[in-house]
Amino acid sequence: MPRTELRFPAEWEPQSAVLIAWPHADTDWSARLDGVEDTYIALVAAITRFQSVVVCVADADIEAYARARLSSARVDMDRVRFVEAGYDDTWLRDSGPITLRGPDGFRLLDFRFTGWGGKFEASRDDALVGTLEDLRLFANSERQEIDFALEGGAIDTDGAGTLLTTWTCLHERHPDLDRDTLGERLATWLRQDRVLWLDHGYLEGDDTDAHVDTLARFAAPDAIVYQACDDPDDSHHDELAAMARELAALRTADGRPYRLFPLPWARPVIDEGRRLAASYANFLIINGAVLMPAYGDKADAAAADVLARAFPDREIVPVPCRPLIWQNGSLHCITMQLPAGLLG
Repeated sequence: MPRTELRFPAEWEPQSAVLIAWPHADTDWSARLDGVEDTYIALVAAITRFQSVVVCVADADIEAYARARLSSARVDMDRVRFVEAGYDDTWLRDSGPITLRGPDGFRLLDFRFTGWGGKFEASRDDALVGTLEDLRLFANSERQEIDFALEGGAIDTDGAGTLLTTWTCLHERHPDLDRDTLGERLATWLRQDRVLWLDHGYLEGDDTDAHVDTLARFAAPDAIVYQACDDPDDSHHDELAAMARELAALRTADGRPYRLFPLPWARPVIDEGRRLAASYANFLIINGAVLMPAYGDKADAAAADVLARAFPDREIVPVPCRPLIWQNGSLHCITMQLPAGLLG
C-alpha cells in the first residue's frame, strides 16, 4: 500500500486484543514463577473485562496449565485465545509487532530485536512476529522486515504524526548514527511528521537504556503523562527534574505547550541488594480503561488519581506488578496492543 496511506495509530485507538506471552520455567521467570503468574492472571482478568487477549504459549502443556489457572480465577475464557509459538522471554512490547494501519489493512513492522543491545539471548523473540504471521494470527496484513534494532517500548506516538523517544536508548543501539539520521529513519518507517527527543530521564534497575515507556507517555495529542520524583535526596531527582523541564519546553504540532501530568514517586524497592524500576508511567491503555501498574506502595492511589485526570473517559484499573520489576520491566513492557481489525 502507498506510504502516504499508512498511519501509526495511538494506543488509545480501538483495539482487537492485547498480545502477551505466558511465563514458564524455561524463561527468566523460573526463580519466581508463582508470583509472576499471579500478576499475569490479574492482567488477563483485567483485560478480558473490556476486550480480548491473545496468549502465546510455548507448548500444549503450558497452554493447558495457563487455561486451568485462568479458568480457576473465573476469567472470561471466551475472550482468551491461545497461540503456540516459541519465545525466549515475555517482554512482547519489544518483540511484538509495531502495527501501521492503512485504509484496507495493516503493515506489521518487524524490526530487529537484539535483547536490548545484546544483553540477553533473543533469537526466538526476534523471530516472533514472523512466527505469528505464519500461524495466521493476523488478517489483512503484510509484514515488513526492517534490519534495524528498535523496541516498541522505546517509542510512543500520539497517532497524529508525532513520535516521542529518548536519545539515550536510540544512541545506545545505533552509536554510529547522529540524531538527524535516526530521526529521519524513524519518521520514514513509522510514518511520523516529527520526532521529539528526550535527553534526560532514567530509572535504576532498568536495562533497556531508558525506554520512553518507563518515563513519559502521550495521553492525548496535546497531553503527556510522565514519571516525576519529588524526593530531593533520591538519586533520580535531578535527572527526572531535567526531563520535566524538557517536557515543559516541548510544543504540540500546532505550537501549544503540552498538558502535563506528573506521576508520583514510589518508595525505593530494593531486592537482593539492587534497586528495581517501579515506574507508574508503564501503564497500558485498552478499550475503555487504563491498566495501572501497582506496587503495593502508598503512592499507588495518587498515581491512579493522576491517570484518572489524564484519561477522564476511561476506568483506571490497578494491576499488581511488583513481581514484574524483579526482571526490570512492568505492565506495558509485557504487552502489545493489536489494533481493531488486525486479528484473523
